[in-house]
Amino acid sequence: MHANTYPDLNLAQPASGVVSIQINRPGFRNALNMAVRTQLAKAFSEVAQNPDVRAIVLSGAGGSFCGGADLNEMADITAIDMYLRHTETLWAAIAACPLPVIAAVDGYALGGGLELAMHADIIVADPAAKLGQPEVRVGVMPGAGGTQRLQRAIGKPRAMLMCLTGTLVTGVEAAAMGLVGKLASDGDALAEATSIATHIAAMPPIAVAQIKEVMLAGADAPLATALMLERKAFQLIFASADQKEGLTAFREKRKPRYHGK
Repeated sequence: MHANTYPDLNLAQPASGVVSIQINRPGFRNALNMAVRTQLAKAFSEVAQNPDVRAIVLSGAGGSFCGGADLNEMADITAIDMYLRHTETLWAAIAACPLPVIAAVDGYALGGGLELAMHADIIVADPAAKLGQPEVRVGVMPGAGGTQRLQRAIGKPRAMLMCLTGTLVTGVEAAAMGLVGKLASDGDALAEATSIATHIAAMPPIAVAQIKEVMLAGADAPLATALMLERKAFQLIFASADQKEGLTAFREKRKPRYHGK
């Protein structure tokens, strides 16, 4: 992971098995231009292929997660130009990441920034953070999952209110809605997200991967199909050495040692 490959990102390893990916455009509230989108896709793909990494923390530098799309890149673009960008392929690299992703949201997570946060598996937010889909205020609409992921997370009425009015909510309000998984103490969103990622990284990797895969795949499937997916994944885990280690350690009253096998 070389800095010259990701000039707009900070990549680090804050704990064993954890990689931090931080957008580093604080002067622009970490707005998503095409360069950042491309770097994020490459970074997620690269990190996901590293067998020593078990969780990812996603954040923004300078006290703000991500202020949204870089509107300067959209001012004069045509519909065909927008289509030819095929940004869906860049978002897919994040959505398809098999590792648990924890987003640390402070400052602003607006528009594409909230859509980015919703690509994570868990959002940890600062109480004073501002989250929303305000695209309608500038004549556009969410285009990277905002109308779909948001209503799946908080329900149609609240999602409609946020998307149709551009209303922002605080981290406290987002937690009450169920959009945020963990509300951090003031100023501690990144530390709390890293703590959660470190905890997950100590869990058996195959079981963690199966939990994520089944939860995402089953979310929009009929219940019977989703339960079948869960059952098959549960059965598969019994072929792993980690499953044997977990139960053996439990019986021996010691800490298990998981190796992802």
